[in-house]
Amino acid sequence: MKKIFVMICAAAVIAVCPHFSAYAGEEPEISARAAVVISADTGEIIYGRNPDEKLPMASTTKIMTTLLCLESGNLYEEFVVDSDAIKVEGSSMGLLEGDIVTKYALCCGMLLPSGNDAANATAVKLAGSIENFADMMNEKAEELGLAHTHFVTPSGLEGVGHGSSAYDMAILASVALRNEIFREICSSQTIKLEFGNPPYTRWLKNTNKLLSMDNGVYGVKTGFTDEAGRCLVSACERDGKNLICVTLNDRNDWNDHLLMYDFAFEKSNRITLDIPDNISLPLAGAENSRIKVWAKEAETDITAYQADENDIEYKIISSPFVYAPVCAGDELAHISVRYKEREIKNIPLYAAENAQSAIPAEKQKNIIEKLKDFLFGEKHS
Repeated sequence: MKKIFVMICAAAVIAVCPHFSAYAGEEPEISARAAVVISADTGEIIYGRNPDEKLPMASTTKIMTTLLCLESGNLYEEFVVDSDAIKVEGSSMGLLEGDIVTKYALCCGMLLPSGNDAANATAVKLAGSIENFADMMNEKAEELGLAHTHFVTPSGLEGVGHGSSAYDMAILASVALRNEIFREICSSQTIKLEFGNPPYTRWLKNTNKLLSMDNGVYGVKTGFTDEAGRCLVSACERDGKNLICVTLNDRNDWNDHLLMYDFAFEKSNRITLDIPDNISLPLAGAENSRIKVWAKEAETDITAYQADENDIEYKIISSPFVYAPVCAGDELAHISVRYKEREIKNIPLYAAENAQSAIPAEKQKNIIEKLKDFLFGEKHS
């Protein structure tokens, strides 16, 4: 009787909490045509199904469009949307002819309600046309090493040759999530904005239901077209470990992502890296020839699968010389933390000491005056 009671209780737990019981040490059974789970840091594949197969990826395309928009700067400068760009079918953030927006608002419109109007408006604002913006997208894809990706549209509406692989989309998401504004937007279930003509307050709602299904999920983007099927890119944190999951053409994507996370988090590791210290940089214009720098972080944690500390490389990114004067606390360089030539983190380095200029004050003044003459002509204020 006792055994029967235990079995009944176990069955009840499974029935009530299928997500809790999903992981049994075996690879998950999923519905996706292509899928992958990677470490958000090292990019290692923990689970994959056809991870390199190029497929249409629908509105997950907007990860790239949003990233380029955020990197372009001037996010809060107001402008009027292009009237022709916003005339597009499918999902919308509600843009109308003559609407006044900001790039930030367009990013929210792309990542939450998946606005095709926002994507097209972004493309025209940044590049002048959809075609020119597609070139920008493909240049960025090449820079990131996305070997199975080609962009034709900024929204993900089908174009000849438009597609990507699950692995490429996971790597793209890992890069985008390093942008704090991107991460803040895509992890929000709702966002309050002002846009229109004149701008007025409204709320945008995220299409990503996974945000409310698992407390650890913090993004990233949904997608759907008849050709692509259901597509989903997500990111999740558990116990200090961060993973990214992608499914393409998956009729059961919400549950499949949770299944894959259960499997992959058990397989992944959290490792602590000691940041190099005793670093100095070449110094010019001072009595000393070098200046000490330091990182505010003595160590940093990353998520890995098979990689360990010995696989990590550190590269100092700086100018050939630091020029005096320098004040302690000035940001002078960066440490690029790398795994297999891929940057994992970029850690700022700050001056650990002051460095006074060895050039006399009067001579410094003369040099500055000559520089002004050279730059602005003899008449200057």
